[in-house]
Amino acid sequence: MLFAMTTDGDVLLRLAGEIDDLGARLARVGTELRTVQSGAEPTREEASEQAPQEQPAAPQQPRPEQPQPQQQQPQPQVPQQPYPQHAHYQQATYAQAQARAQAQQQWQQYQQQYRQHYQQPHQHPHPPQQPYRPYQPVPKVTLAEKLSKEGAGSRLLAWVGGAVTLLGIVLFLVLAIQRGWFGPLPRVIGGAVLGLTLAGLGLRLHRTPAGRTGAFALAATGIGTLYLDAIAATTMYEYLPAYAGLAIGLLIAVGGLLLAVRWKSSLLATAVVLGCVVCAPLITQGFTPELVAFLLVVQVASTPVQLRQSWPSVAVAAGIPPLVASVFSTAFTGLGGSTANTAAALAAGAVGVTLALIVTIKRPGDAAALALLAVAPAPSLLAALFLPKTQAVLVTAAVALVLLGVWAAGQWLNGWTGDLAGAAGLLAALQTTMTLFDGSARSAILIGEGVLLALVALWTKKHVALFGGLGFAVIGGIIALAFDVPPTLFFLIRNRPDADLAAALLVAVAILAVSITLPWVAHRLGLFKAASENVVPWLFAGVCALYGAGALVLCASLLAVPGRSGFLVGHVVITVSWTVAALVLLIRGISVVGLRVIGLVLVGAAVLKLVLFDLAALDGLARVAAFLLAGLVLLGAGTRYAKLVASR
Repeated sequence: MLFAMTTDGDVLLRLAGEIDDLGARLARVGTELRTVQSGAEPTREEASEQAPQEQPAAPQQPRPEQPQPQQQQPQPQVPQQPYPQHAHYQQATYAQAQARAQAQQQWQQYQQQYRQHYQQPHQHPHPPQQPYRPYQPVPKVTLAEKLSKEGAGSRLLAWVGGAVTLLGIVLFLVLAIQRGWFGPLPRVIGGAVLGLTLAGLGLRLHRTPAGRTGAFALAATGIGTLYLDAIAATTMYEYLPAYAGLAIGLLIAVGGLLLAVRWKSSLLATAVVLGCVVCAPLITQGFTPELVAFLLVVQVASTPVQLRQSWPSVAVAAGIPPLVASVFSTAFTGLGGSTANTAAALAAGAVGVTLALIVTIKRPGDAAALALLAVAPAPSLLAALFLPKTQAVLVTAAVALVLLGVWAAGQWLNGWTGDLAGAAGLLAALQTTMTLFDGSARSAILIGEGVLLALVALWTKKHVALFGGLGFAVIGGIIALAFDVPPTLFFLIRNRPDADLAAALLVAVAILAVSITLPWVAHRLGLFKAASENVVPWLFAGVCALYGAGALVLCASLLAVPGRSGFLVGHVVITVSWTVAALVLLIRGISVVGLRVIGLVLVGAAVLKLVLFDLAALDGLARVAAFLLAGLVLLGAGTRYAKLVASR
C-alpha cells in the first residue's frame, strides 16, 4: 500500500514538470510570433528572460516524512531520467531563429535595392504603362483651317509671288522678242544674272528662320529663270548646241534639287521641276522633240532625289510631263510621223521604264513609280500609229520585247512591278499583231496567241498571262465573227474561194482550241470551280466550242464537197456530232450534275436544230440522214444511259 502511494506521487511530480516545460515552450512560441510580426529581433531583455526558461527543471518538492514502519522494507528508487529531446529542441529553435533573422535581413536589403533601382525614372527598364484610351479618329483639317494657321498666309503669299514673278519674266522675254528689244545676247546674259540674283537672295534669307519661307520661293523662281534662259539660248538663239544646252539644263536642275534636298523641302523640289515644265513650252513655242529632250533631262536629274527621298510629288512632276509632251508632239506631227519625234517618244518611254524600275527595286510598292511604269509605253505606242507599217511594227515590237523581258524577270522584282510590265508588254504585242497581220491571218494569230498565253499562265502560275490570253481571244473572236466565220456561214449557201475556206477552217480550229484551253487552265489555277459547282462559265465555253466545232465541220465539208452538197453534208455531220457529244457528256456525268445538265442542254439543242433548221433547210437524203442518224444516236444514248443509271 505504501509502495503504491510512493510510486503515484513520483508520477505526479514528473507530470507537473512536463506541464511546466510545455508552458515555457508556449511562451517562447508567443515571443517568436510577436518578433516576426513586428519585424524586429528580440531584445536582450527578452532573451535574458527566456534564458532561465531554456532548461526548466522539475521542482524539487520535499517529500513528506513517512512514518517508519515497524518492519522497514526496501523502497524502490525511481531513477530521474534525463530529457534528451529537450536539448535537441533548443538547438533546432535557435537555428530556426538564426535562419529567420538572416532571411529578414536579406529581405530588407532586397527592398532597399528595389527602391534604389525603380524609383529613378531614367533607369526604369520599361516605360510606364499608359492608361487605356479609346480610339478617336483624327479630325480632318479643312482648307480654311490650314490657311488660318500661323505662317500659312506668308507662305502662300511668297509662293504666289514667286509664280507671278516667273510668269512675268516669261512674258517679258516674249515681249522683248516680239518688239526686238535689246539683243539676243543681252537677253541671255540678263536672264542668267537675274536668275543667279534671285537664287542668291534665297540662300541669304534661308540663314534666318524667319526668312525661310521667302527663301524657298526666291530660290525656286531663280532656278526656273536660269532653266528658261538655258532653253532660250539653245533652241531660240542657237548660241549653244543641243548637247551643251542639255548639259547646262542638267546642271541647273541638279543644283536646284540638291538645294531642295539640303533644305529638306519637297515643295521646293516640286516647284523647281514644275517651273521648268510649265515655262519650257512657252519658250520653245510649242511641243517639239527638243522640248521632250529637255524634260527628259529634268527627269534624269530628279532621279537621285527620288532614290534618296520618298517624295511622290517630285516623281510625278518629273515623270509625267515628258510623256505628255511626247504625246502632243506626235499629235502635232501628224500622219507619217518623223524620225525625231519617234526617237523622242522611244526615249521618253525608255527613260520612264528604267527610272520606274530603279525606284521600285529600292522601294517596292512605290505608287508613283508603278504609275510611271504603267503609262511610260504610251507615247511610243501612240507614235507608232502615225508611222508606216514597217516602222510601226519595229517600234511596237521593240517596246513589247523590252516589257515582256521585264515581265519574264519578274521573279526578281517585288510587288506589282512585273505584272504591270507584263500587261503593258501584252498591249504592245497586241498592237504589233494588229499592225503586222490583216485578213483571216489576224484573227487566227490573235486566237492562237490567246492559247499560247493560257499555256504560259499554266506554266508560270501568273494570272496576268491568263487574262492577257482571254483578251487576245476575245478580240480575235470578234474579228473572226465579223469576217472569217460569221453566223451567215451556217445559213447561207454561197461560193467561197478555197483559200478563204482554208483560212476559216484554221480560225475555227483556233476557236475550238481556245474554248477548251482557257477554262481548263483557269480551273487548274483555281479561278474557276468545277462544272458541277459553277456551270455558267463552262456553259459559255461549251457554246463557243460548239460554234468552233460546227464551223470546222462545215468548212471541211465545203472544201471536200463544194457547193450545196457540201453544205448539206456538213449540217448532217454537225447534228450527229452534237448528239454524240451529248451522249459522251451524259455518260461521263453520271455522278456530276454539271455535266449531266450540259449534256441534256446539248440534246435539246440538237433536237431544236433538227426541227427548226434541218427540217426546213435540208431536203432529200440529207434531211433523212440527219433525222435517222440523230435519232439512232439518241436511242442508243437513252438505252445506255438508262442501264448506267439502273446499275448505280
